[in-house]
Amino acid sequence: MPAKRRRGRFARVTDALLTVAVLGLLFLVVARLERLSVVNPLGVARVADGDSLEIAGERIRLRGIDAPELNQKCRRDGSDFPCGRQAAEALKALTEQRDVSCRGWERDRYGRLLAICSAGGVELNKRQVTDGWAVAYGGYETEERTARAEGRGIWSSDFERPSQWRATHGELSESPHDLSGMIGNWLRQLVGG
Repeated sequence: MPAKRRRGRFARVTDALLTVAVLGLLFLVVARLERLSVVNPLGVARVADGDSLEIAGERIRLRGIDAPELNQKCRRDGSDFPCGRQAAEALKALTEQRDVSCRGWERDRYGRLLAICSAGGVELNKRQVTDGWAVAYGGYETEERTARAEGRGIWSSDFERPSQWRATHGELSESPHDLSGMIGNWLRQLVGG
């Protein structure tokens, strides 16, 4: 009988420790939920490149797209052209003299808000891909197919996808804005990294 009683005590202690661990984890999740709240920046945007902007100090990366890097060149008719700068100019033209509104909750590994943004009734993420100044990066695949078929923007040239260009030019990498990237970003935000 004493052996049975010891096992019973051990089980109760194990259950108590497990309960404390689960409650501690739950407390951590609840304490970190404020990091996952929806952010809605609104105002005049400063365009950084073809898929990034800033509103009132909030750095924003357009979710689901990837535009050529600012210094990236593409090749058309045997000549290079500054497609990265043209992508930035296209985004700037969409936002000039308009308030830009964004909505997002997720942050990338660089702390930028991943958001869907609009200006003057135009969704900027979708428009950059539709006009051929960005590629699909976890969204907007239909728009990319259309832009490619119609030879719009960078699709009228030879180019490296921006993610490949970053890899070959020593630039920082970024996860696609798909489910696995979202889970990684969510976990990083949750634990505070």
